[in-house]
Amino acid sequence: MARKRFAFVIEDLYGGGAQKSLLYTADQLRQRGHEVIVFTLRKLIEHRLPEGLPIENLGVVTSVTKATSTVLTEKWQAKQIGEALDAWQPDVVISCSCDKITRHLRLPHLYFWVKSDVSAKFSDPKKRRRAFEKVRRFYHGRQVIAVSQGVKENLENVIGLNAERILPIYNPYEREPFVAMAAEPAELPPTNYFLCVAALEPRKRHDRLLRAYAKSGVETPLVIMGKGRPEHEGVIREQIEELGLESRVILAGYHHNPYPWIAQAKAVILTSDAEGLPRVLIEALLLHTPVISTDCPSGPREILTQELAGFLVAPENEKGLADAIARMDQAPIEIQERHYRQFLKETVLPQFEAL
Repeated sequence: MARKRFAFVIEDLYGGGAQKSLLYTADQLRQRGHEVIVFTLRKLIEHRLPEGLPIENLGVVTSVTKATSTVLTEKWQAKQIGEALDAWQPDVVISCSCDKITRHLRLPHLYFWVKSDVSAKFSDPKKRRRAFEKVRRFYHGRQVIAVSQGVKENLENVIGLNAERILPIYNPYEREPFVAMAAEPAELPPTNYFLCVAALEPRKRHDRLLRAYAKSGVETPLVIMGKGRPEHEGVIREQIEELGLESRVILAGYHHNPYPWIAQAKAVILTSDAEGLPRVLIEALLLHTPVISTDCPSGPREILTQELAGFLVAPENEKGLADAIARMDQAPIEIQERHYRQFLKETVLPQFEAL
């Protein structure tokens, strides 16, 4: 594979799966001999930064630009990004989580990395219609990288996007760094536990998780790890009390390194209404921790394959979810490399190199 110059553009490096996967992909391409740079639009960093990966803050997102956000502002911001790209002369540009601005760039080698399935995020018809129109406006005739086959299919068949092309490429992973992070010291619960790692927001459906957990009848505690708005956390705490689960459910907050917790869990549970390609499920498998998930659009079905498919449950089937928790509690599945081989960097990175 010929050596290439890759430029990644993202708003910031605040905590989140999109930011984490971008940093990893960029650094792995660098380690494979390519020249790589990450441009951020504001200086907001929460993730561990890979040593040796060039990161340049362009400073085009400020309190002023946010307060006066208009198409003219976006075009000015895009112009600054374009000038930085012109100076760096990349072969491939990948935009992530800042497409409202980068859509104004017209570059033949620009790809928009779509990480989530917007078709399942909105139940209100008016909001859903506006979201679909926005996707079609941003990406019509453009080149898109979809984080999963399910996201690609929903962009085409549900939203009706007419892109120049949509390429499904998984986020790349390697197992060893997660094993190393999982070995770092951490104060873990003294007994077996189920674990949900998800932002405390309505789309993650902690209400569904708590009802199913209560119905499962298991005594194994449930740990909920994540951060969110105080009002969302308050709703979750109220439901825990209403269901009488105070002695069995632990709200663990946000952890910079969740991997010791994931590695020691009996299983990781995700009960969302919508995902793109949920990192936490793949990361759990890399640590040989089994997973349970709702069969929400659009990623879990591509992760829970082979015998794991028996723990993929329709979102509305809370009884089935409770049964899956009970079955996993009695007989956890033994995870092997075949369960996650499709996500390993050796499989994925050549697809980025071929852009």
